[in-house]
Amino acid sequence: MAKVLIIGAGGVGGVVAHKCAMANDVFDEVVLASRTLARCEAIKAQVKEMQGRDIKVAQVDADDVPQCTALLKTYRPDVVINVALPYQDLHIMDACLDAGIDYLDTANYEPPDVAKFEYKWQWAYQDRYVAAKRMALLGSGFDPGMTNVYCAYAQKHLFDTIEYVDIVDCNGGSHGKAFATNFNPEINIREITARGRYWEEGEWKETDPLSVSAMFDYPGVGERRSFLLYHEELESLAKNIKGLKRIRFWMTFGEPYLQHLRVLENVGMTRIDPVSFQGQQIVPIQFLKALLPDPASLAAGYTGKTSIGCLIEGVKDGRRKKVLIYNICDHAECYREVRAQGVSYTTGVPAVTGAVMMVTGKWKGAGVFNMEQMDPDPFMDDVAKRGLPWHIQDRS
Repeated sequence: MAKVLIIGAGGVGGVVAHKCAMANDVFDEVVLASRTLARCEAIKAQVKEMQGRDIKVAQVDADDVPQCTALLKTYRPDVVINVALPYQDLHIMDACLDAGIDYLDTANYEPPDVAKFEYKWQWAYQDRYVAAKRMALLGSGFDPGMTNVYCAYAQKHLFDTIEYVDIVDCNGGSHGKAFATNFNPEINIREITARGRYWEEGEWKETDPLSVSAMFDYPGVGERRSFLLYHEELESLAKNIKGLKRIRFWMTFGEPYLQHLRVLENVGMTRIDPVSFQGQQIVPIQFLKALLPDPASLAAGYTGKTSIGCLIEGVKDGRRKKVLIYNICDHAECYREVRAQGVSYTTGVPAVTGAVMMVTGKWKGAGVFNMEQMDPDPFMDDVAKRGLPWHIQDRS
């Protein structure tokens, strides 16, 4: 049996807490920590009510490395699941090294003052984690995470050579709000308003934000217009999937969402640089975040489904082949199980499976790893049982 410590008590943190509590054959102690203790207490009460299990809670400022290290040394978990803000990844990685604890996250680091996310900062920890004989698993959410594992599974079982990958992400649900984001508004809007980027024939190519789109038929949802974005898993998959010629990422947005986003961008509300207002320095996008609904609050009335997967094309036994590996997740079913909407659920469940892989020794190693570097088989088996069944559709 193992002990897990979760940092972050937002929508994803709630899912992870519930799912770790449900995994009583793996985790005999679950600790949830956040800067806001009241959030942890609310999740603790919910877990007790729904799962019949007590978890522990603690307060921590994840930006304070000594404080975070002290927390880890107090509880001595076998693994830390980091579902805090991406800005805090490096601080938590430092604390895990100082305390001698294995580390897992769901999104890569990005600096607060630059809307740019890439793995170089976390990959730079490789030698330190090797020397400490500790493991850091990066991006164990859905995208990144499940999408990486889908590609690894395809490379191992379905293809001799993978040439093209299109990661396709559709939220076909409705939360009933005029404008809201399904995860942290600041992170979500920074991601969407950045320049598009994809890898082709050995080099990165860029596009203007949301300037490239295509129709895609999503299982369980239907045809939706999808927009080319940059997403972090492209960086590691371009490096680790052999024979790859092109990899892209696509996400759906409804026209009302895009209209709101254009207006907010035009009036400067998506800016990430400080502005002077009534003698104070404020960051417009952080002020906007305070005005928008908390993503966790959207769960109760959410309807519809998510449909996310990898469209993979290549060669098997001398013949061309194209498949879609995907998952469909129902928002209302997620709410009934863990009081969350589907976007939080699809991120939180793979984080728990990743932690299970680490503490049971099915995935092990010293250093910093991306998901596709590990054996996909035990992960695919476990994550399906925990609530994210996957399917393969021939699209040749």
